[in-house]
Amino acid sequence: MTDRAPVNPITAEDEVVGICQDLIRFDTSNYGDGSGPGERSAAEYAAGLLAEVGLEPELFESAPGRANVVVRLEGTDPGAGALVVHGHLDVVPAQKEDWSIDPFSAELKDGLIWGRGAVDMKDMDAMILSVVRQMQRTGTKPKRDLVIALFADEEAGGAYGARWAVDNRPELFDGATEAISEVGGYSAYIGGKRAYMLQTAEKGLGWLRLRASGRAGHGSQINDDNAVTRLARAVARIGDYEWPIELTDTTGRFLDGVTELTGVEFDPDNPDILLKELGTVARFVGATLRNTSNPTVLTAGYKDNVIPGSAEARIDTRTLPGQDELVLAKLKELAGDGVEFDYIHHDVSLETPFEGPLVDAMVGALHAEDPGAAVLPYTLSGGTDNKSLSRLGITGYGFAPLQLTPDLDFPAMFHGVDERVPAEALTFGARVLRRLLTTY
Repeated sequence: MTDRAPVNPITAEDEVVGICQDLIRFDTSNYGDGSGPGERSAAEYAAGLLAEVGLEPELFESAPGRANVVVRLEGTDPGAGALVVHGHLDVVPAQKEDWSIDPFSAELKDGLIWGRGAVDMKDMDAMILSVVRQMQRTGTKPKRDLVIALFADEEAGGAYGARWAVDNRPELFDGATEAISEVGGYSAYIGGKRAYMLQTAEKGLGWLRLRASGRAGHGSQINDDNAVTRLARAVARIGDYEWPIELTDTTGRFLDGVTELTGVEFDPDNPDILLKELGTVARFVGATLRNTSNPTVLTAGYKDNVIPGSAEARIDTRTLPGQDELVLAKLKELAGDGVEFDYIHHDVSLETPFEGPLVDAMVGALHAEDPGAAVLPYTLSGGTDNKSLSRLGITGYGFAPLQLTPDLDFPAMFHGVDERVPAEALTFGARVLRRLLTTY
């Protein structure tokens, strides 16, 4: 009888693309009003992949169909703080008629995976699952405990996902001190050089409802107390207001790095000079130079000849760290008398220094696969589930590593039509993530 050579185990690179495609094919559209299909089907699939390699994931629902999956991998150093590695399973809706392919078909075309969630964020979910599966197959133990979490409802603020888990199942995150998730670690071309954007801050979030009251009456009458007029003027003033440029520590350091790469200095009186050096990434970065407040919804009236007694608007505000109260006060000043404000959803801003062992480990994992590339900290203009985890004192970073081609308008892929990601970017990301999770 001859000895057989050991069979090489399946690697993360071997299956990350297929897992991403499988996840995209589960329609987990989140409409924000509870009418979507929920995340249950995708959560069951993910839990099955984890169970298949000997783990015991917990799948729990915060409401019917709103499913989350969490599993803990024990590390070799009980004194090291646990690292939460998390993604979300929901996606924003996609209108099929607007796409060149079925948004839930997950076609592999021209070397790219196409479909809703390819970038936001079933690509990272697939990286996480494939790396954990390889670690389990090979018996690779992390240094610290890893809390692997796939949440519901991130696209609507996390009330059924990360926020619910933090408020109702905090024991799942016992000992956790840091976390990594989406919208960071991807490459961009700055001054013709590849640089990786590591997210160390994100703006605060406030979805505000404005209500104006007035005197209801017949549409043919003179009315100097018209709620629609009052609200329209308030919304116009808010929409037209130009917030001043204010650089946080993170954004200042990012711009310094861009200057080193391009030789172009940042001019606060003309920020577009430097921003144009960033190409499409300027859409992400430009909004982090200042607070923003964008009117998004107007509602008033019910009949053409009836002046309503009230009118309502909604404003999407994104605030720099520590400026929530300042922004709200300014908005009230702009709105003027007779307009009431309340929050529909409100969440914190985050900022952490671009230093420390985890930052060093993330940078080292990128450099191991792409030696010499620049790695820059940046502020995310949107928000992630790291906001919810921060309620437990967990410091979060954006690190979903992707090496992208310069022709891909990556920022446009987020919530965009024909969302897609290069398959090779996922295999690169799986290698980087494996290095991080097995060495940090």
